[in-house]
Amino acid sequence: MKKRTGEKAGWIAGWLGGFIWVLILAGLFFYRYKFGQGVVGVVLYAVAVASALYCAPWRHPSTPYWKLMLPPYCLFFIAIAWAIWSFGGLEALGFNWLNLLWLVPTLSPYGFLSNNRWEQFGVQPDAPRDGDSTSLHPRR
Repeated sequence: MKKRTGEKAGWIAGWLGGFIWVLILAGLFFYRYKFGQGVVGVVLYAVAVASALYCAPWRHPSTPYWKLMLPPYCLFFIAIAWAIWSFGGLEALGFNWLNLLWLVPTLSPYGFLSNNRWEQFGVQPDAPRDGDSTSLHPRR
C-alpha cells in the first residue's frame, strides 16, 4: 500500500495554512499589548492544530471526510468570532453582508469531499490490506 505522504502533507499544511492568520493576529495583539486577545489566539491556533492532527483521515480511514472536517471548521468559525470580538465587534470592522461571500470558497472542500473516505483512494484491487500476510505469500 502506498504511504500517501503528499496527501498527508496536504491535509496538515492545508489546515495549518488555513489557521495561520489566527497566529498572525495573536502576534499583532501581543504587539499592541492586548495580551488577553493574544493568548486566546495562540490557544485557538494550538487547538486547531491538535484538531487537524487528531481528525486526520489516515487515523480514521473509514470515517467520511465531512465528519473529519467538522471540528476544524467549527474552530474556524470560532476563530472568526474571536477576531470580530477582538477588534471591537461588527460595527468597528465595517461589516457588510457581502463579506459572507468569502465563506463560499472556504466551505467548498466540505461539499466536494463530503462522503469520501481515506480508504477509498489508493487501494489497488489485488493489493493486500495492511497486516494481511496470507495474500503476500500464497500457498503453493
